[in-house]
Amino acid sequence: MGKYIGKRLLSMIPVLFGVVTLVFFMLHFAPGDPARTVLGESATEADLVQQREEMGLNDPILVQYGRFLTEIVHGDFGTSYLTGRPVGDEILQRFPTTMLLTILPILVMIIIGIPTGIISAIKQYSWMDKTCMVIALTGISMPTFCTGMLLTLAFSLNLHIFPPSGFYGPIYWVLPSITIGFGAVALLTRMTRSSMLEVIRQDYIRTARAKGQTENKIIMHHALKNALIPIITVIGLQAGVQLGGAMVTESLFAIPGLGNFMLEAIKGRNYPVVQGGVLFIAFTFCILNLLIDVIYAFVDPRIKAQYKAGKKVKVKKQ
Repeated sequence: MGKYIGKRLLSMIPVLFGVVTLVFFMLHFAPGDPARTVLGESATEADLVQQREEMGLNDPILVQYGRFLTEIVHGDFGTSYLTGRPVGDEILQRFPTTMLLTILPILVMIIIGIPTGIISAIKQYSWMDKTCMVIALTGISMPTFCTGMLLTLAFSLNLHIFPPSGFYGPIYWVLPSITIGFGAVALLTRMTRSSMLEVIRQDYIRTARAKGQTENKIIMHHALKNALIPIITVIGLQAGVQLGGAMVTESLFAIPGLGNFMLEAIKGRNYPVVQGGVLFIAFTFCILNLLIDVIYAFVDPRIKAQYKAGKKVKVKKQ
């Protein structure tokens, strides 16, 4: 297992390198002038030239790229054009808010999505199943920003139950968490239902019923345990997707997180902040995927057996 984790960590290097390269050149070839953004529209041409020189924007693009890679290797994400503070400090200051806004919807997704999917599977084609699938289809089809605006309109402006913006306590977390988690719950419900339906039709489930096992034990011990791999995959992927969804939600609810910070940086042509933020999110996404792969081994012993003693072992198919 340790060797497998080491290989996965090494495989992150080309992924992160590709992300850094793509973001760097996309930003630098996009229209706009960061010096103009920093100095304002009233700045003279001489001031702009001097500012570009101080920011290193007059150097050839490959020189800028090489300098950026060197700084990244040494753990330096650069300095924000607008605040003058290290980008790494700015990111770490805001990342806990974004991470909390990612974890809460994941908890909502697990608590609601898995039980709903199980009920839909064991009550297939019933009114409960059809109702859950209609709600799930609605959740998947509705964009995040649309869900957020409808929730704000209903529960903040009309009912005055939850605050419309901010992130200063548990009551402020409710609407953003539901906004992000609604689509994720719908997706997990459909995946749980599909995976459970495939498992409960297997021969060993019929054998367990023939032996007199209770239905609850059959569902929770035999069926759910064997249906967990695709469910865990969806949870892991959604954890990464939530980081992107959090950006839109942060802007919608005026939450001082990493997403809102990066949106402002994109509008202000703040290259170091955008590059550092994207790299940090990509690294977090890679770590989440690695964590999901490790969890696979604890859920399914066959996967752990493949990396026993650091060597792959071929598992005989039944």
